[in-house]
Amino acid sequence: MSACVPTRATDPSDSHRASHVHPPHSPPPSPPRRFRIASADVSASIAVFLIALPLSLGIALATGAPLQAGLVAAAVGGIVAGRLGGCPLQVSGPAAGLTVVTADLIHRYGWRTTCAITVLAGVVQLGLGCLRVARTALAVSPAIVHGMLAGIGITIAVAQLHIVLGGTPQSSVLDNLRALPAQLARVQPAALSVSALTLALLFLWPRIPGRAGLLLRRIPAALVAVAGATTIACLTGLTLPKVDLPSWSSHALAGLPEGPALGIVAAVLTTTLVCSVQSLLGAVAVDKLAAGRPDLLAGGPGSGRGARVGRSDLDRELLGQGAANIVSGALGGLPVAGVAVRSSANVQAGAVSRNSTMLHGVLVVIAALLMVPVLEFIPLASLAALVMAVGIQMVSLHHIRTVTRHREVLVYAVTTLGVVVFGVLEGVALGIAVAVGVSLHRLTRTRITHHEREGVHHVHVRGQLTFLAVPRLSRALHLVPQGADAVVELDGSFMDHAAYESLQDWQKTHTAQGGSVELTGRSPGTSIAEPSGAADCRCRPWTAWRNHQCELPHPAAAPTAVSDTGASSTAGAAATAASSSASGASRASGENGGPDEAGRPVRPCGSGGPGGSSAPTGSSGPGGLGGPDTSRGPAGSSGPLAPAGPGGHELARGISAFQRNTAPIVRGELARLAREGQQPAQLFLTCADSRVVTSMITSSGPGDLFVVRNVGNLVPLPGEESGDDSVAAAIEYAVDVLKVRSITVCGHSGCGAMQALLDSEPGGARTPLKRWLRHGEPSLERMADDSRAWAKLAGRAPADAVEQLCLTNVVQQLEHLRAHDSVARALRDGELELHGMYFHVGEAQAYLLTKVSSEGVFDRVTDADGLRSPA
Repeated sequence: MSACVPTRATDPSDSHRASHVHPPHSPPPSPPRRFRIASADVSASIAVFLIALPLSLGIALATGAPLQAGLVAAAVGGIVAGRLGGCPLQVSGPAAGLTVVTADLIHRYGWRTTCAITVLAGVVQLGLGCLRVARTALAVSPAIVHGMLAGIGITIAVAQLHIVLGGTPQSSVLDNLRALPAQLARVQPAALSVSALTLALLFLWPRIPGRAGLLLRRIPAALVAVAGATTIACLTGLTLPKVDLPSWSSHALAGLPEGPALGIVAAVLTTTLVCSVQSLLGAVAVDKLAAGRPDLLAGGPGSGRGARVGRSDLDRELLGQGAANIVSGALGGLPVAGVAVRSSANVQAGAVSRNSTMLHGVLVVIAALLMVPVLEFIPLASLAALVMAVGIQMVSLHHIRTVTRHREVLVYAVTTLGVVVFGVLEGVALGIAVAVGVSLHRLTRTRITHHEREGVHHVHVRGQLTFLAVPRLSRALHLVPQGADAVVELDGSFMDHAAYESLQDWQKTHTAQGGSVELTGRSPGTSIAEPSGAADCRCRPWTAWRNHQCELPHPAAAPTAVSDTGASSTAGAAATAASSSASGASRASGENGGPDEAGRPVRPCGSGGPGGSSAPTGSSGPGGLGGPDTSRGPAGSSGPLAPAGPGGHELARGISAFQRNTAPIVRGELARLAREGQQPAQLFLTCADSRVVTSMITSSGPGDLFVVRNVGNLVPLPGEESGDDSVAAAIEYAVDVLKVRSITVCGHSGCGAMQALLDSEPGGARTPLKRWLRHGEPSLERMADDSRAWAKLAGRAPADAVEQLCLTNVVQQLEHLRAHDSVARALRDGELELHGMYFHVGEAQAYLLTKVSSEGVFDRVTDADGLRSPA
């Protein structure tokens, strides 16, 4: 059947490109530069404007500032920060995270001085941007940032609750809480009803089902909530306090700062800290959102004119935010920072450049000048309910689960309570102090154990070995009798000078008294559990992935014990591991133990003598099962873990290595998954080839992937006679029950199923393999169809017909996926993405399908790439 595959000539697009070649040694003609705004930017700017308008008024109301100040900040943030900032798609303006800070400043110093503090904070931001220190802001623990935002959110919600009930908020959280019972006793029914209507519309609007809901949800919920509450209030004639926008001629501008110098300096630093950290973290978040859109990647496939958005320049973003704060403060506006809600809406609305951000600022200016009569119909209770909802959402359950999983809940809780009780700057300072204390505790938390086994005394050190652990280390070492054999295993990545000297002095003394000392680390070839003679086999860290082979030490190789000069074996083993890993599979020899390319003898683990240590994870890898066991006895011993030749006890050894090395590490996570059930993010459908290890090439762990493997990574079409329901059942279960968000079809190089398809001849016995491979025949027909362009790899042509068929098969199986009802329904509702992937085994390189139309292009995955959906 391989004769049916046509040989392609040149790419048809080459002749098209040849007609546009400019003369040699001449620069290409540059098109005339014209200012053009993409239609996607226009629609995105309108969506962001509709969100920003009510939120800006609500945040100004929450701070106690003039309501025009919120509109000024929104306009300046869009135009100035949008033009000068380093994150083109981030939208800046008055942020909820600055509400507490600004309200406190207005209460202490008045509005004109607050504007001056905003200007000074912008000047400080400019200085920090010129010093290029933006990256250092990312060193702040996420638990502190999330705790700060949660504390601010609680403060906002408690304050706005008084306005929702028809009252007036106090100056602090504690005062608001103390006044709450009295406020509940005198609730204003009109204010409460408008607020309740606003909250109901805000939370129910995004949940409208069906196709009509899909269209209605394009209108921002914040706008619908405020507009709906305003309309009902006007139609029913409710008497409520409403928005009051004084004439712009009487708008208060910044004045000279008045107040104690230290207080002003602290206020400037607080404003700078909150504005800068929120903006920089927002820029990083926008980068992650943009990575999901291949049309935004700089120079990436499919990127059009003006759609080349690279990673954010954080130093430039700091400069842009500083300039915006200077302008906003000077014009009498609120402090400006990057806003997560508006930024995510900007990306999701399809913005392709900074023009959308700037145009949204222009729309705010137009609204502030021309829509004043309309804005003055908005009840203050509706804006308060909107801002209260934003404050509640700032206390994120997802963030709480994350910090709990990373054991930083104490930092989060202290920061939150500190912000609520004392203020933002004081709360952040408390959070930093607790974070430092937790880090020191972890650094000093070292476990040192001593036990005797078969006459050998083992001292095991788990954790970092610092001067604080020297007393405990000394006590454990002195439990080793004089003249005894001792093994000290250092299971950590750091040892300071005091600990090193203590260990070396004890080693010299114990050796002088007739004992023996071996210092080892958790690295290949240095396991403490091996009997004498086992050190003759030095395994590489990926031995379990090399058919369980061990390399005999070179005659000139140094021993693994620490020498008198104090060189640690861990460092040497790491260097050996690095060099051997860099060699790759080119140094692999046959399974039966022949010499490698350097002439050094290599034998399989357990083929006549004790093997080496286990691989780091103690699990299987490409082409292998399990790993060499480090606890088995001498050669010739019996039992389930005895050394096994080909076809022996590899399974038992691999399980033993897992139970010993990996199970203690993953037991907690697996216990959580057992309690909560599986919630995988994607279905991964790949070939049964032993060299394709899904968890390794996707860096995933338990609970991440729902994996289906079969010969050839095939997806049978639904409803075929004598079809296969196992794959269809897995797809239906993953989409309808597990609610996976993406499905990936992964092919690989050297696929035996694709080779069998090419070599198959019509007729003959219909073996089970041939009956299964008939589901791959559409891929073969697709490749043989002259009317279709071939799937290809970016940067090079497929190596041969087998690789061409492997690529084509991935594209074809994606089409088969779309034919399944559950997949088609989820794609139609926007709840699922399909991805194509190709893994080149020899190169250890993954390629993602980035373009699907009449052809498929597989692009190399780099560190900056994300999944790109062809669906």
